Amino acid sequence: PISGGNRDRAIAYLKDKSDTADNTGVLLRVRNVSKTFIKKGNFFRKEEVFKALQNVNFDVSAGETLGIIGESGSGKSTVGRVILGLYDGDAGSEVVYKGQDITTITAPEERVKHCLSLQCIFQDPYSSLNPRMTAGENIVHALKTHGLLSVNDANQLASDLMELVGLRAQDAHKKPHHFSGGERQRIGIARALSFRPDFLFCDEPTSALDVTVQAELLNLMKDLQEELGLTMLFVSHDLAVVRQMCNRVLVMKEGEVVEIGEESQIFTKPKHTYTQQLLDSMPKFVF
Repeated sequence: PISGGNRDRAIAYLKDKSDTADNTGVLLRVRNVSKTFIKKGNFFRKEEVFKALQNVNFDVSAGETLGIIGESGSGKSTVGRVILGLYDGDAGSEVVYKGQDITTITAPEERVKHCLSLQCIFQDPYSSLNPRMTAGENIVHALKTHGLLSVNDANQLASDLMELVGLRAQDAHKKPHHFSGGERQRIGIARALSFRPDFLFCDEPTSALDVTVQAELLNLMKDLQEELGLTMLFVSHDLAVVRQMCNRVLVMKEGEVVEIGEESQIFTKPKHTYTQQLLDSMPKFVF
């Protein structure tokens, strides 16, 4: 097996991709996105209809981090899953990525190309990795499966990415149970980066970690974003985390966008009463 990681080589690999934004600098446009869940009824109960999202609209510019805040059940994670194609939006929903409405893509090869460019960092570092695979295998398994890299190149990339996210390259052969929660999340970040994505959906990526580890991971993500020009949609219940990470903030309530603005405006001069209530409900948050 190949050993010895190289951070500079990883950076060169990740930067070797085409331009991403349209001529206005916008990478992603979400238009009229709605999502309805229907729980079928039976003899004992009626059919239940739940509107998780209602006419959600926003843009994400290339290189920025847009935060989404709101109470549980407000639709934060559902938005990300529609963007990633894990959920289909209702009729009329549009997710325009790199100038193309990806909800209309039917050709398998085109869908794969867009899926590679849109990646997710999951909330739970313990369940998001395959326990039967080594750290390195978790990072590059999909690349080898799709034939995007040779076995040797994929193994070298795994070592390089381990180095990039602050882990020891020689530990790529270890199984996930040998790593702490924070280290597992670093492996998850390396896996997401292995596809050379332009867009990362970060779904509460630090909520399962203690404060010290959380701070280290957020600093890593911010450094990687600046170095690689990544675009991120960042969901979190922790308002301090959102304020640290995000350029702009979107506020959701019951599946609708009630306010969107610059981070400084949202946290110091919110316009909507719900936003103010949300901030007031966090007494330990320091502005």
